[in-house]
Amino acid sequence: MHIDNFTNAQRAEVLTAALPYIKKYYGKIVVVKYGGNAMINDDLKQQVMEDIVLLHLVGVKVVLVHGGGPEITETLKKVGKESLFVDGLRVTDKETADIVQMVLAGKINKSLVNLLGTKGGKAMGISGMDGHLIEAEVKDERLGYVGRITKVNAEPITDLLAHDYIPVVSTVGCDRNGNTYNINADTAAAYIAGALGAESLITMTDISGILRDREDPDSLIPVVDLKDAQELFADGTISGGMIPKVECCMEALEKGVKKVFIMDGRVPHSLLIEILTDEGAGTMVIRDKNYEY
Repeated sequence: MHIDNFTNAQRAEVLTAALPYIKKYYGKIVVVKYGGNAMINDDLKQQVMEDIVLLHLVGVKVVLVHGGGPEITETLKKVGKESLFVDGLRVTDKETADIVQMVLAGKINKSLVNLLGTKGGKAMGISGMDGHLIEAEVKDERLGYVGRITKVNAEPITDLLAHDYIPVVSTVGCDRNGNTYNINADTAAAYIAGALGAESLITMTDISGILRDREDPDSLIPVVDLKDAQELFADGTISGGMIPKVECCMEALEKGVKKVFIMDGRVPHSLLIEILTDEGAGTMVIRDKNYEY
């Protein structure tokens, strides 16, 4: 049923049902990693931005960290450069690094800031190069200018949050010599969430979460702790592209983030379902199931 068909009493009931969750997250930092295939559908992108603005307006300090692999690939194709990958990471020569910076810190970042503005949000776009937010070094000589994060300087983000902005962060890093690095967005979000002491990190992707059987969407595992994750790695349940995502979840938890969620960004309003309801919309990864979060 669409909300336009709700009675006023039903609308009020929906709002009051969300109140305990709003109180729980009020004033807390939530990092949302948004990118890749979850960004392609324009209608869903509109809904994600609406959800972020709504959370911001009810007092949740949302930090949006974005990637943009498909758009980078498309832009490289337009200039006649082939995209090469090693272990799932884009080989990035100097020219490719410049294009990554242009697409992420320019086109995608500013379009997301603009879209948040049209939804009534107050957003500010920054890259990992601003204020040396993300400092990096060469991760692997085979990959060129793909960065391994050495330090996150969270002050540019905390300054924006203090002035009631929604920070929108593109995952381009730098070093003290002025080199630009392509940074994996999942990794960047984990490090940023840790540096901010975030309540939660939410990774929006194009799968419903960690599945017991990759071919069966009904085999979703709703809660995984670090011990479970090690077992799921060992038995092959976590495999392929899910490996780096879960490793980033574990990294965030090790850095002090309380809860990490992997969820399907293609589900309408999945962000609100995860934060403002009991139902949830993906897999929650925590340090220990025996601890109350």
